[in-house]
Parts: sequence; structure tokens; C-alpha cells
Amino acid sequence: MIKKNTLTPLLLAGIFVFMLGLSFAAVPLYDLFCRVTGFGGTTQISKEAPNIVLDKIVNVRLDTNVNSQLDWDFAVNEKTLDVKPGKVYKIKFNVENLGDQPSSAVASYNVSPSSFGQYFNKLGCFCFEKQTLKPGEKASYDLVFYLDPELVNDPKTKNIEDVTMSYTFFSSDYYKVEKNES
Repeated sequence: MIKKNTLTPLLLAGIFVFMLGLSFAAVPLYDLFCRVTGFGGTTQISKEAPNIVLDKIVNVRLDTNVNSQLDWDFAVNEKTLDVKPGKVYKIKFNVENLGDQPSSAVASYNVSPSSFGQYFNKLGCFCFEKQTLKPGEKASYDLVFYLDPELVNDPKTKNIEDVTMSYTFFSSDYYKVEKNES
């Protein structure tokens, strides 16, 4: 028989291990939840475009940003587009390293309003991939996407006419060593 003095530490250790396991599982489970539901403006990844194009027009505004730790210029060729659900669009983004050192960054995105994220389908994107530029180097990246025609059947999105797709480059040099000037 297990004594009460032994049971309490074993129970607490078990709870600790269980909670630790949940903390490691939380990120992938939340990511899966966002991708399935479009929660938080998470867009969808698609292999092919739909066979139908609707006459409805949605104004898509493309917003570009750079984190303050990064000396890059980031712009899109077309800031606004009139998009028809079901039609495939290709947008070109331009990036330049304005600094005097090579630097790396990763672009993340968000869709607003967030309820629209599940209908924004990417066929090709540079987001979440590490990009490295030498000093003064320029690069162009493409976004290929379409809006799922099903958006007109969703009461939360059927009347939306304006959507913002925001991209931000963040430095991927998280552990950059500062040089001491002595």
C-alpha cells in the first residue's frame, strides 16, 4: 500500500509531466486549429484553384512592414487589387537590404478581417521562409493566391468588400552577438 506521504509527490510529479507535455503540444495544436478554421486571419494553402470565378469584386489592400531590427525596404508593386473570387492572382513584392551587413528575415502575414482568412488561399508564397540578403542586394518575391468562392455563402464574409493582407518581415538573427567596441 502506498503511503500518503509518497502519493502526494508522485501525484504532483505526474501533474507536472502532464502540464509540460501540454505546453509542448500547444503550439502545433493551435497552428492546426488556425489552419483548419482560419482563426486569427490564418490563410489556407492550396494545391489548385477552383473551377469557378464569381463576378463579385473584393478590394484587397496589400500592406508591407519591416520590423525595426531590420534595415530593409519592403514594398509591393500593386497596393490594391480588385479581386474576383476563384480567379488566380500573382503579386510581386520587392525587398532591399539597406544595411552594410548581410541579414536574414522571415515574412509573416495576417488577413483582416480575421473571418476572411479561411477564404484566402495561397498557391505560392515566400512567407515563413528564411530570406538572406547581402548589403545593398535587392530581391523580388511572388505571392500567388485566390479567394475561395465559398466566401459568398458565409454570413460573416458574404458582404465584405474590403480586405487587408498585411506582410511583415522580422529579423531571423535572434541570437546575433553584439560586438563590443573596446
